Amino acid sequence: MSQDIFLQDIYIYPIKSLGGIRMEVCRVEERGFQFDRRWMLIDPQGMFITQREYPNLALLKVQLESDFLKVYSSEKPEDYIQIPLILEGYESVEVVVWDDTMLAKKLDPNIDRWFSEKLGMEVHLVKMPETTHRLVSPKYSVNKESVSFADGMPYLLIGQESLDDLNSRLESSVPMDRFRPNLVFSGAKAYEEDSWKTLKVGEVDFQIVKPCARCVMTTIDQENATKSKEPLKTLASFRTVNNKVLFGQNMVALSHGILKVGDQVSIQ
Repeated sequence: MSQDIFLQDIYIYPIKSLGGIRMEVCRVEERGFQFDRRWMLIDPQGMFITQREYPNLALLKVQLESDFLKVYSSEKPEDYIQIPLILEGYESVEVVVWDDTMLAKKLDPNIDRWFSEKLGMEVHLVKMPETTHRLVSPKYSVNKESVSFADGMPYLLIGQESLDDLNSRLESSVPMDRFRPNLVFSGAKAYEEDSWKTLKVGEVDFQIVKPCARCVMTTIDQENATKSKEPLKTLASFRTVNNKVLFGQNMVALSHGILKVGDQVSIQ
């Protein structure tokens, strides 16, 4: 395998379905990158909310500061809220992500009010405590891994060349943020990751467990929250398998450690 494959980008999404953050360095943990999807917005019934139903979540951007998350609306950046990273919450509440029900911690009511005002509906921000272990589906887990509030898997890997190929088929190209990856590599052929099983990034080992099925979230422009048919329509025309549109690979970490942009990717 070529020695020229390298880690181009690292992304985390601290609050599920809000804006992502590009990192230069990040810690690999069992349930995902450190801080990745450890927070989530829920409705009063404890159900998770995402851009699928509420595209304007894309307008809420997140910055990782030294000891807090800063969240602001791209439409009004001067109006922001700070969420302490160490704030563990005061009340346990049952929350639902797809078929999984788990315990999370409610945070400050003032934080809830800020998000509710921005979204025009009642929401609550919750945090996943270390004591909550949401297991990866046994069908895909390797060592009974836990996962964060992500849809189902701790890590998502996409090749830059795969996006380049997709964009070559589109009238208007789309950026990588439509697909919300954690790791973006460069230096391989388009869709080469489809055939990979295990890989080492820097000094950390990963195992690919399944391709990622894509949804309407890929059609939401992350800058202005507008929706269209692309890139899902074109992607479906050549990447549909068993009625699922596939793009990117879901992974679990076989070891832990620090990753940094530029790390070598070796296929094993």
